[in-house]
Amino acid sequence: MAKAIPSRSEDYSLWYNELVKKAGLAENSPVRGCMVIKPYGFAIWEKMQQTLDKMFKDTGHENAYFPLLIPKSFLSKEADHVEGFAKECAVVTHYRLKNDEDGKGVIVDPEAKLEEELIIRPTSETVIWDAYKNWIQSYRDLPILVNQWANVMRWEMRTRLFLRTAEFLWQEGHTAHATKQEAIDETRQMLDVYATFAEEFMAMPVIKGVKTESERFAGAVDTYCIEAMMQDGKALQAGTSHFLGQNFAKAFDVKFATKEGKEELVWGTSWGVSTRLMGALIMAHSDDDGLVLPPKLAPIQVVIVPIFFKDEQLAQIEEVVSPIVSQLKEKGISVKFDTRDTHKPGWKFAEYELKGVPVRLAVGPKDLEKGTVEIARRDTKEKAFHPIDGVVDHVTHLLEDIQKNIYDKAKNFREENTREANSYDEFKELVEQGFVYAHWDGTAETEDKVKEETKATIRCIPLHREMEEGTCIFTGKPSKGKVLFAKAY
Repeated sequence: MAKAIPSRSEDYSLWYNELVKKAGLAENSPVRGCMVIKPYGFAIWEKMQQTLDKMFKDTGHENAYFPLLIPKSFLSKEADHVEGFAKECAVVTHYRLKNDEDGKGVIVDPEAKLEEELIIRPTSETVIWDAYKNWIQSYRDLPILVNQWANVMRWEMRTRLFLRTAEFLWQEGHTAHATKQEAIDETRQMLDVYATFAEEFMAMPVIKGVKTESERFAGAVDTYCIEAMMQDGKALQAGTSHFLGQNFAKAFDVKFATKEGKEELVWGTSWGVSTRLMGALIMAHSDDDGLVLPPKLAPIQVVIVPIFFKDEQLAQIEEVVSPIVSQLKEKGISVKFDTRDTHKPGWKFAEYELKGVPVRLAVGPKDLEKGTVEIARRDTKEKAFHPIDGVVDHVTHLLEDIQKNIYDKAKNFREENTREANSYDEFKELVEQGFVYAHWDGTAETEDKVKEETKATIRCIPLHREMEEGTCIFTGKPSKGKVLFAKAY
């Protein structure tokens, strides 16, 4: 297999785009801004989905499904929400097509205009809170802890596979609570779930924080987020959890009777991650030879490539390899024994390297004579021979080590590319290289000017850093603490 992708140093954007396509993850569709997720890419997303779904259910949430189409009037009920999404909405105006009288295919039937236009969901708060009005009458009906796996549509002009597409897959949690504190606790709990998933499964260190008012989700009181550093030093928002206060309860008149018989508005949250995590996974770990997948999310964790010239040799190898395959599967490890005779071993090695398979075993006639197997790990590209006896336990431990090493490498990279700036000139230089902590005076005006001049945004007000008074790097005005700036996707 010939070298398939350019290097990151040549053109990081091109490297990413080509890797997504050449590794068989996704491709552009006939509809501008939409994508086809190919089987290998979807297999990674499925592992993400399955892992997160279990984490949601372990915290008491249930799955449901709500309509794709939302009445336009619903979006008008919460002013901030409609303002935040109005420019991204795709609108359904008619319900029927008809044959063109000129014989040029089909046209929209002008007689089939909808009385009220329908919006293809950009997010589901409105339609879900309309349903909650019917579900909630008493404190006994609370809390409602619901999650939805779905697709959404946001009419993006500048798109990139996985990172920003008009249609994408995601999950959106929507919960309703009797008290403010319970809703805040839920918001923080789900942020922690996302952070745990990012670090323990994606092997991607994240910074937890709160968004500034201008970066807040439309209709939320507070937006919490996790921010990750990609290998080009840019930030990627990897998940958000929103405390909605009573905004949507007010908009849709969702009230409940308390134990004392009083009528009160419900408190709400929403939270979500999307197929954007696929882009994060690629850009956080992969190299110039292809994907580098953490074992916990790799569709194929171990591949075994037989080296043979005759059918008899393959039969001898299969006799030795079959028990290894069975034992690995018994341990819950996904393994592929590639016996194809249509491609040479070298081609297969390059293919699985490109696809980021964490561990590769190679076995040939000479290995059988020696009682060994060659083991190659994708993260460091190290190769070593290991006795066939005990190889299953060795591979099991190796996968654990690879998972840890990929995380440690990403964390070290972030630490090496995170700085503190005490002046604007210093800030402008450092923000080209990675994350920067700097004082900010708390105003949207300063935030906008810094973004305009440097393309850097406030990613979050970090939860892990103690606030310390100082002076804003841009205006010199008092600051309550340093915030995290970065250029971002």
